[in-house]
Amino acid sequence: MDPLTIIFSIIILIVSIIFHELAHGTMADRLGDMTARHAGRLTLNPLKHLEWTGSFIVPLICVLIGSGFVIGWAKPVPFNPNNLRNKRFGPALVAAAGPFVNILIGVIASLIIHFTYPIASPALIQALIMVLAINIALAVFNLMPLPPLDGHHILGSIFPAYRRWSEQFLRSYGIIGLIIVIFLVASFISPVIEFFVRILLP
Repeated sequence: MDPLTIIFSIIILIVSIIFHELAHGTMADRLGDMTARHAGRLTLNPLKHLEWTGSFIVPLICVLIGSGFVIGWAKPVPFNPNNLRNKRFGPALVAAAGPFVNILIGVIASLIIHFTYPIASPALIQALIMVLAINIALAVFNLMPLPPLDGHHILGSIFPAYRRWSEQFLRSYGIIGLIIVIFLVASFISPVIEFFVRILLP
């Protein structure tokens, strides 16, 4: 992958992550918790969301090792589940908002490709394919049921015992253990990402 494509991929990832985190904060705000609003996280300002490991280092590693997809994360949007109107399923709705927005962005990119494919330039189509692939990868990655990913919060809202077990895992092994697990399961989620991308392409 040439340097320009690497830079462009990381820019797309960063923008997609910002929308992902903004979706979490906006959903929490709509459900009654204004923690993200008070923390200044209901914004598109990248400085409020990004952090070095998840937003830059991990994506770069994905590109350099040729993982087949680019993933990453930002600083989690703070929210207080006790402020949510729906105490049981509110946290799951907040968690699901991020992947939902990534899927929505991917579908929009797919529709643009479908409607402009005969007339658009190859460079534009390639850029849109990258937007589609990166956002689907983000959605699939974040729906993994591992703390602190969104899938953990969704499953934990439905099964409290799972939430307690997974939080104990994070306390025991920390973020480094999580990163190791993520790369170990990369070979399993990569075909899932490729499957959905193929479905959405013309």
